[in-house]
Amino acid sequence: MKKFIIKKYQKSDYDLWNSFVTSAPNATFLFYRHFMEYHEERFDDFSLLVFEKTKLIAILPANRKENSVYSHQGLTYGGLVYASKLKIENVANILDVLLAYLKSMRVTYFYLHPIPSFYLKKGNAAIDFFLIKKGGILYRKEMNLVVNLNQIFSISKSKLKHYRRTELLGLRIVEETNFQPFWEKILEPRLLEKYEANPVHSLAEIQMLHEKFPDKIRQFSAYLEDKIVAGITLFEFENGVKSQYGATSKTGEKYRALDFLFIELIGVFQKKGKHFFDMGIVNDSGEMGFHSGLLQQKEELGCTVWSQDFYKISL
Repeated sequence: MKKFIIKKYQKSDYDLWNSFVTSAPNATFLFYRHFMEYHEERFDDFSLLVFEKTKLIAILPANRKENSVYSHQGLTYGGLVYASKLKIENVANILDVLLAYLKSMRVTYFYLHPIPSFYLKKGNAAIDFFLIKKGGILYRKEMNLVVNLNQIFSISKSKLKHYRRTELLGLRIVEETNFQPFWEKILEPRLLEKYEANPVHSLAEIQMLHEKFPDKIRQFSAYLEDKIVAGITLFEFENGVKSQYGATSKTGEKYRALDFLFIELIGVFQKKGKHFFDMGIVNDSGEMGFHSGLLQQKEELGCTVWSQDFYKISL
């Protein structure tokens, strides 16, 4: 077995880490340090680097909470990110060394939330397989609603009928660099009214992240007679996009403005050659475990279900 060395991330590794993310086949911009660190005060960072002699071959974006390590609670997904030419068998060997290191650091539980498979051009399930073989369990599973832009998908007749009606109203779609209209006039008040909740990102945070990643974090808003009625905040990746936030005003609800915006953007990114449009999970705290209305809405927009998996191993 090759000898691998685990090192805890330090600020001096900033450039090395980011350079590795740029070249890794199973990474997205969410793993760059200047994205991960926008909320660093909320998490005890426990990110790890894996070396073969002096060569960096893998990284693990992670945080620690008491006796547990997560990959990573501040990100939509995490997992082991590895070099493009790393052999699959070495993923198992790295996992052995990684788990031994965590145990030596008095970690009791390790939680892994890998990047969903549709984000990647190549398979990425090796770490899942080896983790299960070493005693890990799949402790949580979510339905991720995704439009597969590479295949024929079906938007419901009802959605298309309302889309054509809304089109006649002259709804104007604008890509904005200022997130304030959507955040303050639509997103924050609607989340507060419907769920007594706030967005994960504050206005200042999303604006700052957009300035760091102007071509990756994008805001599309719908206006009716110069008044904003709906908006979608998108995270754009190499082969697809994710709807991070989507909301509409009461006026926008009346005219199905959010559906109109989704249908327009599905067409835009399909023409751009993207492979998927990720509309996120539909989890709910109720008995069924999912929000029936959201599930129906996204299914009628052409989504199908992909798994989003969560693993846990006791050390």
